[in-house]
Amino acid sequence: MTIRPATPDDIPAIAAIYDEAVRTGTASFELTPPGVSEMTRRHAALVESGFPYLVMEEGGVVLGYAYASAFRPRIAYRHTVENSIYVAPAAQGRGIGRTLLEALIATCEAAGFRQMVAVIGDSANEGSIGLHRACGFADIGVLPATGLKFGRWIDTVLMQRPLGRGADGVPEEADLSFSG
Repeated sequence: MTIRPATPDDIPAIAAIYDEAVRTGTASFELTPPGVSEMTRRHAALVESGFPYLVMEEGGVVLGYAYASAFRPRIAYRHTVENSIYVAPAAQGRGIGRTLLEALIATCEAAGFRQMVAVIGDSANEGSIGLHRACGFADIGVLPATGLKFGRWIDTVLMQRPLGRGADGVPEEADLSFSG
């Protein structure tokens, strides 16, 4: 298995993975899966802003993907990223999510980011919550009943992990290599 930066050629596979997650799960609060063109636009916007967007592949098949994005648009949040991770259903349970998250954390630390936030759909999403805890994320809070999907209210779980020096000191602006 190989982890590498996602390319435009990966977008159809990424879109298929996300399509399944949107249609059948509560990790995403989207109700209608975006098509390949929208996923291409989203990928390009993140990459052009300098955020990491990774895929894990085996034998040329994309098994999962992970990316970091701006946590919030205000400039004071520029040292904080939000992570997203999705694994193809057939590849789940093989440690791919953890490997992708660990690679994303390392990439963001190397870039000089100081905090990573996980915004997890559904307090019953034990897999994602457990994965984030195993990778050093702390439980920050639950926003009850913030999404309505599949005819039921769904919580949003917030988790956070320091990156590099975390809140130890104020970073120099030159320390941040992503334009975010």
